[in-house]
This record gives sequence, C-alpha cells and structure tokens, in this order.
Amino acid sequence: MHPTVKAARTAGFIYLSMIIVAPFCLLYIPSKLIVRGNAAATADNILAHETLFRLSIFGDLIGQVIFICLGVALYRLLRDVNKTWALLMLSLVLTSAAVCFLNVLNDVAALLLFRGGEFLVVFDKPQRDALAMLFLRLYNHGQFIAEVFWGLWLFPLGLLIYRSGFIPRFIGVWLMINCFGWLLLSFTALFFHDSYNAMLGYLQPVLFGEMALMLYLLIKGAKVPELSVHSPSLVNA
Repeated sequence: MHPTVKAARTAGFIYLSMIIVAPFCLLYIPSKLIVRGNAAATADNILAHETLFRLSIFGDLIGQVIFICLGVALYRLLRDVNKTWALLMLSLVLTSAAVCFLNVLNDVAALLLFRGGEFLVVFDKPQRDALAMLFLRLYNHGQFIAEVFWGLWLFPLGLLIYRSGFIPRFIGVWLMINCFGWLLLSFTALFFHDSYNAMLGYLQPVLFGEMALMLYLLIKGAKVPELSVHSPSLVNA
C-alpha cells in the first residue's frame, strides 16, 4: 500500500472512532439524563444512572484524545502540501481539545453537587441541585464556545485538501463552508439561543462535510498518481 494511501486510511479510521464516540457523549446521554429546567428530576436521573453519567465524562475525555490523534494523523498526511497551514490546523485542534478538557470539569462539579456529602452538607438538596444544574448549563455553553474551534480548524484543513491533489477538491470546499457553519451555530447559540435547534437543522447539509471526508478516507484513502513504467530501449553495439 502506498504510504499516502496508508496515512489517509489511518486518518479515516481515527475520524470514524471520533464520530462514534462524540454523539454518544454529547447527544445520547444528556438526552436520557438531563431534564431541561427541572433540577430535581435531573438529579434523580443522574444519581440513578451515575455510571452512565460517569461514562459520558470519560467518553468526553477520550473523544478529545482521539481528536488530537486525528489532528496529528491529518498533519502527517497534509504537511507536504503546506506546512504552515498544516501547523495552523493542528494548533486549532489542540486549542479545541484544551477548551473541551477544561469544560468537562463542569460535569464533574455537577456530579459532586448532586451526590452531596462532606463539606456540601451546608447546602440543602434543592440548593445543591440548582447549583449542579448551573454547572450543567455552563458545560452546555462551553460546548457553544468549543464550536468556534470545531469550525476554525476545518478552514486550513479544507484549504490543504483543495491544494493536495490526492483528495477531491469539492471535499476541501465543503469543509471550508463547514467551518462557517459551525461559526454561525456558535453565534446563534450566544445571541439567538432559542433559534439554535432550528439553525442546527438548517445547517445539516453543510455540517456533513466532515462525514464526506471521513468516508472518502476510509473507502478510497487517497488518489495517488500511477507512474508510467517504460522499458529501457536496447541498443545494439
């Protein structure tokens, strides 16, 4: 297997693992445990399924480790296209991961408050539940901030792919548009929060740029030009 194809397939498999882990932690578990606007019901759900909530915290951390590995894999694949843009892409990935690692502390704080005990006995249960919901809300808003970086890293990635010659240019263009989709979502969350879910639905075709890249890397790897083989001519002395 050509080294470029191997590097592309490796990046594709890492991308697939991230796409599997992320929705489980960011969408599935919160939808099962968190009751919007009801701290008491949320506390009951999380305490009754504490292992599941802890699994979401662990999965969130693992997801960021996978994201860093993806950034490194894509850097190795695309650094020869333009090292400056590749370094910018990797730097944005690392910044995004750092923001998300710190954001997970909000979920940890919420769990500690829901469980109570020790020094937290000075708060009664409704107060602790309300504070825990505040940390869950902070986690949610932290994700909106992270969306800025989820978008920004896609612009240098898309530009590198557009220039690479071994991945279709339309995927590069799609990823650059995908970048502005995430930025628009983050802006909507901060200034027009009630419209966020509607905007998320409208932007789904734009946000599937990453899915297109992942599938291409898994299925095709990369288009490596075939070298023509010429037989040496024989010259009679």
